[in-house]
Amino acid sequence: MPQHKNKGRRYSAEEKAAAVRMVRTLRAELGTSQGTTSRVAEQLGYGVESVRSWVRQADIDDGVKAGVTTDEQTRMRELEQEVRELKRANEILKRAASFFGAELDRQHKN
Repeated sequence: MPQHKNKGRRYSAEEKAAAVRMVRTLRAELGTSQGTTSRVAEQLGYGVESVRSWVRQADIDDGVKAGVTTDEQTRMRELEQEVRELKRANEILKRAASFFGAELDRQHKN
């Protein structure tokens, strides 16, 4: 198995889009998807699985295949972050209410 010198590399949106276009063009020219992803990945020096996942996600984003779009994934991540922040804020408020409630009880008993 060949060594991948680009392991862990981040690809720009333009690089990903170009690879997806190349795969789609090659598929259209050949009339098959057999081997097109690996051929493009090898030509560009990218990982086959990286290119395959970009094409799969592009197909979902373009409505060709069913799945969660990139925009939906981004929105879900934002909402999950918001939920974490709200839970943290609620916990702080609960602790503060408990602390001040106990303080009021002490003052009331005195």
